[in-house]
Amino acid sequence: MEEIRGSDFASPETMRDFISFYKRLSGQQEPIYPIDDFFGMGKAWVAFRHDDVVQILKDPRFLKNMRSLAPQQNEQKSFESNDSVSQIIEWLNNMPNMLTVDPPDHTRLRRLASKAFTPRMVEELRPRIQQIADELLDAVMEKGEMDLIADFAYPLPIIVISEMLGIPTADRNLFREWTHTLGNAALMPGREAEVAATFEEFTRYIKSMLADKRKHPGNDVTSKLVEAYDEGDKLNENELLSTIWLLITAGHETTVNLIGNGVLALLNHPDQLRLLQSDPSIIPTAVEELLRYVGPVIITSRVAGEDITMHGQEIRKGDMIVISLGGANLDPNKFANPEALDITREENEHLAFGKGIHLCLGAPLARLEAQIAFATLLGRLPDLHLAIEPEQLNYHLTTLRSLVSLPVKF
Repeated sequence: MEEIRGSDFASPETMRDFISFYKRLSGQQEPIYPIDDFFGMGKAWVAFRHDDVVQILKDPRFLKNMRSLAPQQNEQKSFESNDSVSQIIEWLNNMPNMLTVDPPDHTRLRRLASKAFTPRMVEELRPRIQQIADELLDAVMEKGEMDLIADFAYPLPIIVISEMLGIPTADRNLFREWTHTLGNAALMPGREAEVAATFEEFTRYIKSMLADKRKHPGNDVTSKLVEAYDEGDKLNENELLSTIWLLITAGHETTVNLIGNGVLALLNHPDQLRLLQSDPSIIPTAVEELLRYVGPVIITSRVAGEDITMHGQEIRKGDMIVISLGGANLDPNKFANPEALDITREENEHLAFGKGIHLCLGAPLARLEAQIAFATLLGRLPDLHLAIEPEQLNYHLTTLRSLVSLPVKF
């Protein structure tokens, strides 16, 4: 039995071939098993079976609040082996949003943000998303080639979420680097100064934007959150800053990678690509299968809020749980022939957006953007194919399945 290390969850080998990594996960003797260290955060438990993952995500005893990370019986524990982890944990503690807190704060913050993501409001975005997708392809059609990430998968969702939040066009690309640096600080020990500088830049920018929205409010999500803040007691300044950060990050990062990973999966499975090209009506079903098969979010985490026994294992209060969403989506006890890409798969209770109270708020928007993206790409670029060999592709160092670039020709 090959030992699993924390770094394996973000290794280039895992990103290139997650199915092989899943076989290592499922080959462990225990369904819930410990690893010695997870990116400098100490011991953690790993869960990868679909039923176990659902149970943990829905169990209120497993918490999101990072303050619970250090066990009470060992309050002096620090993360000296990775100062970037200490810094990002301190940041998360001081900058709470609905993804990092538990009820009742989670309930309050999610209710405020959810007003921008109702089914009706998302559906009203359809014409604009289609317009953006067409304009992005118009810009590259004469070239006959593009980097699908830089030229299409990234600008599509960043334009949409920026317009929703009222972020000026000239500032959109700032957030790409900021999200990569802050979101992956735990994976990059020794870069504390860069993390601190990035956080300062982001905070300065958002505070300036908030001041502008107070003077010149618009019909955008940021203006509405400022209004809620000014009314008092609904959210404090740090919650306001962190909520906007979360909406910017989550509002584009996962969709970028869903489009990129999904196109690559289709190109690597030409039978499925031809099937989708011949019958665009199954695009919604295909998107769900791509979410299962190459969903961007490979792992998430929780902290045990009390002593809990699972499968005979004693999980102590304060212990960290690494939850393999990618592994759960390949569980043969839940999915027939899970290692096969089947865009006609009907029974598809994947966990790409999580489960329980922290289910991704932007899931309807991500689905709509992906459906429009794939329909537009396949409809307008019938000869879409890779411009390089698959083994030449590179992935970002992150726990997201995230391609650096995807050169294609058409």
